[in-house]
Amino acid sequence: QVQLVESGGGLVQPGGSLRLSCVVSGPFLDIDEMAWYRQAPGHERELVASITKGGVTNYSDSNKGRFTISRDNAKNTVLLQMNSLKPEDTAVYYCNAFVREPVPGTGYDRYLRHWGQGTLVTVSS
Repeated sequence: QVQLVESGGGLVQPGGSLRLSCVVSGPFLDIDEMAWYRQAPGHERELVASITKGGVTNYSDSNKGRFTISRDNAKNTVLLQMNSLKPEDTAVYYCNAFVREPVPGTGYDRYLRHWGQGTLVTVSS
């Protein structure tokens, strides 16, 4: 089955940087939009940034100018470079991918949205 595996989270001081990575693996045909979401304690999951297969990006207002999303289609990977981190960026960050995959036993395929397990980012002095 399709799996998303994130890495790169950890503890960083305010003003520091981290780079998150997410690799998609499994029986899929194509990956459309990829994105990063985050969920802080007591808050709903929110979009951080997204990127289309063609490289068009979208950022939440709170992250513009500090975070950069990118992807390597050949490696089925999406990255999130986070700079000038603030304590309010503390959250579990989730990778998300809209994947085209074959329907077993048929000649058809379908698009499904998959989530990673999450990686914790803590910004604290």
